[in-house]
Amino acid sequence: MNDIDFKRDRGIAKDFLENFWDLNGEAKYLNILQDVANRKSKSIQIELEDLINYKEMDEEFLRRVTENTRRYIGIFADAIEEIMPEPTEILADDDYDIFMTQRVEDGIEDANDADSQKKMPPEIKRFYEVYIKASSKGRPFTIREVKASYIGQLVRISGIVTRCSDVKPLMQVAVYTCEECGFEIYQEVTARAYMPLFDCPSQQCTINKAKGNLIPQLRASKFLKFQEAKIQELSEHVPKGHIPRTMTVHFRGELTRKVAPGDIVELSGIFLPMPYTGYRAMRAGLIADTYLEAMSVSHFKKKYEEYELRPEEEEEIARLAEDGDIYNKLARSLAPEIFGHEDVKKALLLLLVGAPHRKLKDGMKIRGDIHICLMGDPGVAKSQLLKHIINVAPRGVYTTGKGSSGVGLTAAVQRDPVTNEMVLEGGALVLADMGICAIDEFDKMDDSDRTSIHEVMEQQTVSIAKAGITTSLNARTAILAAANPAWGRYDMRRTPAENINLPPALLSRFDLLWLILDRADMDTDLEMARHVLHVHQAKESPDLGFTPLEPSALRAYISAARKLTPVVPRDLEEYIASAYSSIRQEEAKSNTPHSYTTVRTLLSILRISAALARLRFSETVAQSDVDEALRLMQMSKFSLYSEDRQRSGLDAISDIYSIIRDEAARSKRLDVSYAHALNWISRKGYSEAQLKECLEEYAALNVWQIHPNTFDIRFIDV
Repeated sequence: MNDIDFKRDRGIAKDFLENFWDLNGEAKYLNILQDVANRKSKSIQIELEDLINYKEMDEEFLRRVTENTRRYIGIFADAIEEIMPEPTEILADDDYDIFMTQRVEDGIEDANDADSQKKMPPEIKRFYEVYIKASSKGRPFTIREVKASYIGQLVRISGIVTRCSDVKPLMQVAVYTCEECGFEIYQEVTARAYMPLFDCPSQQCTINKAKGNLIPQLRASKFLKFQEAKIQELSEHVPKGHIPRTMTVHFRGELTRKVAPGDIVELSGIFLPMPYTGYRAMRAGLIADTYLEAMSVSHFKKKYEEYELRPEEEEEIARLAEDGDIYNKLARSLAPEIFGHEDVKKALLLLLVGAPHRKLKDGMKIRGDIHICLMGDPGVAKSQLLKHIINVAPRGVYTTGKGSSGVGLTAAVQRDPVTNEMVLEGGALVLADMGICAIDEFDKMDDSDRTSIHEVMEQQTVSIAKAGITTSLNARTAILAAANPAWGRYDMRRTPAENINLPPALLSRFDLLWLILDRADMDTDLEMARHVLHVHQAKESPDLGFTPLEPSALRAYISAARKLTPVVPRDLEEYIASAYSSIRQEEAKSNTPHSYTTVRTLLSILRISAALARLRFSETVAQSDVDEALRLMQMSKFSLYSEDRQRSGLDAISDIYSIIRDEAARSKRLDVSYAHALNWISRKGYSEAQLKECLEEYAALNVWQIHPNTFDIRFIDV
């Protein structure tokens, strides 16, 4: 390929930048160039899709751009330089502008001089970066599919980021001043390592045979932001019996600080070789290392804070928010293939939504994340629920109890292979910061490893004092744990405390502890069997009466809900306080309490109520939210209560009567509203139909009178 071709290609590039119009009928790239000229932006991203859609595009030119991308970035940059518009806004001069003005004046004076070293390289004049983004059509490559034949080409790969270096300055053009002749000498740096110049190579010094000493001018040199990251294959792309492959990625300029460890990303970039340097080069011989020079980054799952709703998503959320039954629909959209567990799914939905973090004036923080522990018999789909929640959450880490050590969960001190310094490597809880950490087989963890979770669950930090590093890392994560009871299955002959077998200090930190018991019941077992068989055959859940929401729609709804910070109104304070004290009283009376109630339980009620208010897009917590929070707390032990009632010989009707009578006696009232009665019995796990049956039965016995329209109760005072 000769030089004329490149000149022609520069003309094609210039023509494309000037004449490409987007779907809205705007000159896309001319607008971008105007923003760059006005210093509003520093990057110019040329999309390959636009080149493909450009009507006058030459197929050969497109192929050359894809196969020789590094060279064509320079060609596009030259074309941009020719058509760069003048700024339309008045800009204050910074150091760069003053340097450039001086250099241009010096350049005019030395125009007659034919000294090549004194010519200013085009890179130093550019205050912008040019990227070529690969087409988003088709499936991205996995790391092992990128072979040697792709070297120098533009490729698109997907993977998970495992490590990120700090952002460091990378020299692009080194500038020296000669002590003898006063000339400014430029040295372009294209590799990671370079040999600085010591002797002045200018014609004046060469003719005078004076070895002019060169002084590096760091303020006049051009540096780029540089970050190195390691990307690893996703587990679903790894063939059987293989281990995941990794690739080094170099980010430059405006692409730095776009990724963090644990992010699942799609990158487009140029696949390039890099020769080893130093002692490694002696051992490597002719072998070169490869890396990807990133051109664009896109995240598979955006963080809630970065979520920008599209107009159609905003319309769908507004439509959903008006639906009165949205709470149930969102909960049933979580893992619709799993039968039942409706209240468990509601609790998991609230875990995804969370409550706002509170920061007090003196700097004290009260967490807003909701922690949930699912404890149950084998085969009740605990692990499947965990996996599904991790898929829905924008940032989630899944780990198992036996496969996790204390440092694997919190942080480990390691030696950095690049800088050889001791650095902190964040564990699962740190990687899940502002997300969810799911820990399966929680009961199989060693006690020494389990203690590392205590601090994270309440203070939301990980404190480290190892190898001379004393620091505190953020771990603002919601923990979702799944565990089996102490003897594999729940043993009804033993107390709940013996079965649960977790220390009270840890149990009190969980907002909800769900006990899911697998009990034989003819009707339920039949329904479940039919459900499982349908899923097995149709590979989808049976009809739920509505279309379940996609995980992306769930994420959009939750991201909109998380922007609200609901507050508890003053008139609800007494109600919540009395509800909390009654829970404490019940526990004190019981010989074998089912739960461990502390002040943390009160905070849990507030957190769950705030999460429910967020789901309704409400700025204030309503009494219905508090009632639902109390009901969920009661329902989490529902399977135990039903067992206790069977053992005590009480049937449902008698139990409902005793609940209403006790509550009325406590409040010293003879009149009880139907809404209050329904609230009390629903907390104990009874249905409205059972309440109505009880009302009729005891009205016939002349124990109370029922209002014909409102169903309010009035006790007949004996």
